[in-house]
Amino acid sequence: SNDFRGSVTQGLALEVGETVQILEKCEGKSVYLRRCCVGGWKIQLFPASYVHLKKATVTNRGPNETVVPLEDPIVTEVTSTLQEWALLWKQLYVKHKVDLFYKVRHVMMELIDLRRQLLSGHLTQDQSRDVKRHITVRLDWGNEHLGLDLVPRKEFDMVDEDQISVSDLYKMVGSFRHSKRLFSLNTAALVFSSEKFMVRLNKNGGPKNPEKVDRLCALFTVTHTHTHTHIKCLKHKCLVQFKQNIRSYKRKEALPPGDGLRNEPGEDSVRIICLIREKNFLLICRCNNENEWYQIHENIIRKSSTKYTAPSTNYGLIISLQLLRGDMEQVRRENPLIFSKGVAITRKLGFPDVIMPGDIRNDLYLTLERGDFERGGKSVQKNIEVTVYVLYADGEILKDCISLGSGEPNVPEHRSFVLYHNNSPRWSEVIKLPIPIDRFRGSHLRFEFRHCSTKDKGEKKLFGFAFTPLMREDGTTLSDESHELYVYKVGHAACVCCCSVRLNVVFLVLIFQRSTKETFWISTQLSSTKLTQNVDLLALLKWKAHPDRVMDILGRLRHVSGEEIVKFLQDILDTLFSILDDNTDKYGPLVFQSLVFIINLLRDSKYFHFRPVMDTYIQKHFAGALAYKELIRCLKWYMDRSAEVVRQDHIQEAMRALEYLFKFIVQSRILYSRATCGMEEDQFRTSIQELFQSIRFVLSLDSRNSETLIFTQAALLNSFPAIFDELLQMFTVQEVAEFVRGTLGSMPSTVHIGQSMDVVKLQSIARTVDSRLFSFPESRRILLPVVLHHIHLHLRQQKELLICSGILSSIFSIIKASSLGEYVSCLLSLLRQMTDIHFQHLMENFQSKDELKEFFLKILCVFRNLMKLSIFPRDWNIMRLLTSNIILTTAQYLSPALHKNFTEAEFDFKVWNSYFSLAVLYINQPSLQLENLSPAKRKKVLDKYGDMRVMMTYELFSMWQNLGEIVSAHLGLVCSDICVSLCDLSCCCVCVQVEAELIDKLDSLVSEGKGDENYRELFSLLLEKIEQETWRETGISFVTSQHYVQILMAVTLHVHADVTMLVCFSSSQNFYKSEINKEEMYIRYIHKLCDMHLQAENYTEAAFTLLLYWELLHWDERPLKEFLHYPAQSEWHRKEGLCRKVIHYFNKGKCWEYGIPLCRELAFQYESLFDYQSLSWIRKMEAAYYDNIMEQQRLEPEFFRIGFYGRKFPFFLRNKEFVCRGHDYERLEAFQQRMLGEFPQAIAMQHPNQPDEAILQCDAQYLQIYAVTPVPDSIGVLQMDRVPDRIKSFYRVNNVRRFRYDRPFHKGPKDRDNEFKSLWIERTTLILTHPLPGISRWFEVEKRELVEVSPLENAISVVENKNQELRTLISQYQHKQLHGNINLLSMTLNGVIDAAVNGGIARYQEAFFDKEYISSHPEDTDKITQLKDLMQEQVHILGVGLAVHEKLVHPEMRPLHKKLIDQFQMMRSSLCHVSAGKQQ
Repeated sequence: SNDFRGSVTQGLALEVGETVQILEKCEGKSVYLRRCCVGGWKIQLFPASYVHLKKATVTNRGPNETVVPLEDPIVTEVTSTLQEWALLWKQLYVKHKVDLFYKVRHVMMELIDLRRQLLSGHLTQDQSRDVKRHITVRLDWGNEHLGLDLVPRKEFDMVDEDQISVSDLYKMVGSFRHSKRLFSLNTAALVFSSEKFMVRLNKNGGPKNPEKVDRLCALFTVTHTHTHTHIKCLKHKCLVQFKQNIRSYKRKEALPPGDGLRNEPGEDSVRIICLIREKNFLLICRCNNENEWYQIHENIIRKSSTKYTAPSTNYGLIISLQLLRGDMEQVRRENPLIFSKGVAITRKLGFPDVIMPGDIRNDLYLTLERGDFERGGKSVQKNIEVTVYVLYADGEILKDCISLGSGEPNVPEHRSFVLYHNNSPRWSEVIKLPIPIDRFRGSHLRFEFRHCSTKDKGEKKLFGFAFTPLMREDGTTLSDESHELYVYKVGHAACVCCCSVRLNVVFLVLIFQRSTKETFWISTQLSSTKLTQNVDLLALLKWKAHPDRVMDILGRLRHVSGEEIVKFLQDILDTLFSILDDNTDKYGPLVFQSLVFIINLLRDSKYFHFRPVMDTYIQKHFAGALAYKELIRCLKWYMDRSAEVVRQDHIQEAMRALEYLFKFIVQSRILYSRATCGMEEDQFRTSIQELFQSIRFVLSLDSRNSETLIFTQAALLNSFPAIFDELLQMFTVQEVAEFVRGTLGSMPSTVHIGQSMDVVKLQSIARTVDSRLFSFPESRRILLPVVLHHIHLHLRQQKELLICSGILSSIFSIIKASSLGEYVSCLLSLLRQMTDIHFQHLMENFQSKDELKEFFLKILCVFRNLMKLSIFPRDWNIMRLLTSNIILTTAQYLSPALHKNFTEAEFDFKVWNSYFSLAVLYINQPSLQLENLSPAKRKKVLDKYGDMRVMMTYELFSMWQNLGEIVSAHLGLVCSDICVSLCDLSCCCVCVQVEAELIDKLDSLVSEGKGDENYRELFSLLLEKIEQETWRETGISFVTSQHYVQILMAVTLHVHADVTMLVCFSSSQNFYKSEINKEEMYIRYIHKLCDMHLQAENYTEAAFTLLLYWELLHWDERPLKEFLHYPAQSEWHRKEGLCRKVIHYFNKGKCWEYGIPLCRELAFQYESLFDYQSLSWIRKMEAAYYDNIMEQQRLEPEFFRIGFYGRKFPFFLRNKEFVCRGHDYERLEAFQQRMLGEFPQAIAMQHPNQPDEAILQCDAQYLQIYAVTPVPDSIGVLQMDRVPDRIKSFYRVNNVRRFRYDRPFHKGPKDRDNEFKSLWIERTTLILTHPLPGISRWFEVEKRELVEVSPLENAISVVENKNQELRTLISQYQHKQLHGNINLLSMTLNGVIDAAVNGGIARYQEAFFDKEYISSHPEDTDKITQLKDLMQEQVHILGVGLAVHEKLVHPEMRPLHKKLIDQFQMMRSSLCHVSAGKQQ
């Protein structure tokens, strides 16, 4: 896999991954090929050993033919996509998008592996579908994050837009866009929803039962809302728990016989849990305290690492996982080998989401929760074991009715694990009781409690028992909840055995004594399709036992919970129809009402997924052959009464259930026909026709004055389209279409019946169009007239356009041989199917030239709007290309008619202007600029459509030539791609209007990146062609405005750079305000700049920017017109809204001090208007800002000075220096890297000295960056002792115009023993044009000041700053503003004291307190005294700091504290000596 350089004659250079078309092979050594390039096909050669041959087909033979490999289309797509991604992926690294770089690389490697799996050819169909699904998810993810086009798909393959209607393509792209699939690791909390799978292992890690070698398999069944999915094991959501005797590890003993997983009391035992991680290895975690075992899963989920021992990778369990899809029958059929191994079926804990007919189940899940027991006179607590039995009414212990988990046989009893010395054990053990249905009544559970002695392990003393029956006297089962059971004391085990025959309360009270202080809790959950816990439901299912109560039983069905009804859905339906068969006249209406109630219950979203259960019942289990007669009769009776009854709730419920009522009716009739060989067919058809007459009667009623009737009609219309498929089973397509036409035709033919009914009516029509009935041509001939009639009514009144567009789109999709987008797709579908004959016929139908002109203007206007990006989203490139192709074809059809009708007698300026504007706009479409596309994408477009710009240019040139001499009189038409067309300019009255229009157009064009250095010459050339000399001079003077064009060029050239774009826009908006007095454009640029700040999350700068507009407004009631996103409103309200927005941005930027004055301004306005509600709100906000200042932590930003030197920089940066306010947590290195990333050609200067003239004038880019310190103007606040540091912090770094940079240097000879004697500071102060923060993070340096600081003055400054730093830090610890860790205080104190002893202050003493220095510098006497005072102050501050440190220091850090105290004593003694010398 190497590249071929093609160095031989006529050789073709090849790169790995390229595709070539082979024309001829010569002697097995070389291959001739032909390859598409810009100039056409080239024939060249290359060695045969460099290529791998693949079968392919050639389509569209000719100069634009395409070679398509004969392989899976998705493999081809992956190949081309990876080639396209490769270039973009490398650019991510260049642009420092490291995170996305590694993500894309990971996805690309996954795609390569998935592609390899597809090419292997060893996958099953289901596996292949899964692989394709994973591939498409990753392809779509990568395309989205790399900014590539959306790829519409159908069954994982890309769709061919030539093989699908435009409407369907639009819908497909739209639906795909709104349902983008994301792939990520599921990190949701673990939820246990299945039974246990039990595995017994020996000490060697193998199965305890030798027969189960290679047979330890379990099938976990997991049911989702709409699908049944059975999987062999859950990879990320499976916890395996077990107990292990640790004694066997410690003493090298074998596990005790009988139960290798049971820990006996008194042994060293811990409980362990296996959590499935990545791959197929189970890591083992140990519970640190066995008493907390019941919540081990929650502790692992919450990552409470103190509750369990971290997993060890040295040992664990190895499993294999396999995902199986489908229902149980399908899984058994497709995977016979798995079931041949005796796989254990592990069912869901409780019922699945959907209970299918025939799924019989009768399981009771019992959870041993906890107990509270007495000590019983013992000195220590008991070791309690619980034994569970299931006993029948005769006292017999039911065998094999306790299941500890799938994979092991059922047992007659269950013994709980034992918690050592614990009288309040918590088990949370779950066992399953698969009790036969015939033995459930009369059975009860018995729980025996034994104390397991630690001395004699064979002794287990029975001290109590508890019991509970499983079924109540009324036939209902034990409820699903927690139950508290009485504990009865037992003297001897034989007593319990003797009393096992019949346990009742009276007998227990006589024989056994209840322990009042001991209780036992269990919880139960019943999963049964035959037993219920509801009395009313039980009475319905056993109605034959009480035939006299049937009426009452049916009436009480509505009070049964939905969960119980869906669980016993088949039994309930069988019961209802058996009651109906028993006495139709008596019970028919009540059975109908009950059936309607159940059907509507399944319409609830909670039970909607049970509808397949109902469908299965109707098709396979329903047996009511005579039911259809009563159902039709009741349904018709309800509809006929809709005009009379005031309360129509029961009628509306019947209308909502119409779909399933018809399913029952049709299936019942089918059963009856089978049984009677089609008898009474005519009567059935007559009854259906009468039923439809009632339906039409309901819809024809005038409902404008009856709200209840509106709801009834709406319910009927919503359900009506759902019955078509059922009717098609009994009637022909034409008969059903006639039924539907009559029904739709009965609806009022007006759009004034109410907006809600308009919507319902159209929605019903839309569902009719989308139904299977409408797909038949014979039905469309019947239904289309009435459908189009209703659509025409609404379109004419401009009502419900969104729904109408959807209906039209569906019609066009069927007829194929956001509301605007759907109308567009409908129009494009229509134009795509029109041929030259259709267009000729269309032109001939216009009665006058005015009508033809109106048509041309409208169609050209529509085409111009279609080419705007707002019609289709950015990544819908396939739709934009298809639209361009249809527009081009249509323009070619319309051109002859345009030339014929509008160039002879009178030249129609408006039509031609519209045509040429369309042509130029078409050519300049971004989607057609092939040079901006990647090579792979460019090849796809050329293969599919060619260069459509060239074809439109030919059309434009042809039409231009046809105009002949008319061109010279109207030259402006060709200039619309440069500036405003001259026809529009000729309409302007004065130069000001021309200037305004030029400004708007130039601003728009240059902002879009269409300007260059030759623009001014082009303007002058245009103006020479203009005949109106009255405004020529003014126009020329405007065009030659160097500054304006330069600013626009700057915006264009640098709008991509974060650094320069804000500077450019700031300059532009100032120009609009000051130089050309364009307030409207100035305000527009204010909002552009504000939006850019918001996009960059510069909220403080956004607030200052928006404040500029706020300052232009006044508090008066002058009306303002609609502008930008502002509605038409008074000036007062606009200023108020702006003020609130500015305050909000200051709040997000944490600059509350700037927002408070605005709050006061608003408060004054509200108070003057007595708007006390708003006044209260703004005062509360002001108070909240004061709280934020005192309570919330704010970071002090760093400031950086940056100089741009060299002629390669744009004019507004060239040889200028700025100060920038850095982002949060941004340090000098990060800022420097960001600047070099935005100017990759720039060279970083490594010194802070001012550059010389050679650097300033060179053709290169130099960046000089260093950090600067703000010099605040608000000195008064900073010098107040009582002002908290949180307040001072703001004034230190805000509203600052002066910044300082210090450069140390030595003047005179350097003292090697003490460099401080000759260490001077060159202090540079930079003064900005505006204070920071402001409307930009950057402001230019206006002035520089340079001073030199003497060594003594520098020492004073250093000590003073350090004192301030210490004072602030110690205050924060004193007032508990910094919690917990005192490392910062320790390090700071250690640094200051150590420096004072070994250097720093000690060096200052040597340098400046020396008698020789004092005598030789008498002018510094006051400064020396000031330095001594500062040193004494530092000693005092350090003393306070050490006192605080002593209170907070951890015992382990006491040695450090002692060291600090010792060094502090040395420091203080040396300074006391200095002080004594000072006093002398």
